[in-house]
Amino acid sequence: EVQLQASGGGLVQPGGSLRLSCTASTVTLRYYAIGWHRQAPGKKREWIACINRSDDDRTYLDSVKGRFTASRDNAKNTVYLQMDSLKPEDTAVYYCSADETEWCGVGHYWGEGTQVTVSS
Repeated sequence: EVQLQASGGGLVQPGGSLRLSCTASTVTLRYYAIGWHRQAPGKKREWIACINRSDDDRTYLDSVKGRFTASRDNAKNTVYLQMDSLKPEDTAVYYCSADETEWCGVGHYWGEGTQVTVSS
């Protein structure tokens, strides 16, 4: 069974930065497209970013484009989401997902989320 884990969340002031990590204990993430998603209180979960399996392209939700950056470190079997210029509306539980395809799909595998709170 594939186990993913998102980590790195926390409390940050508006305008601050966090870097989230997505790790896996049973699979090699370089063979998967990795998606990032978030769910704010009272709202549906939304997709925010995808890094393709080839690691040569990314896509982002418009509201995070230019502020969030997805990347991979295959040596560490980790995918990152660098989040800069954070806003209170970025407050949510963040999740990563994996699809064994070139681009993100519905998310075949999911992990436990990490809470991000943006507040002064």
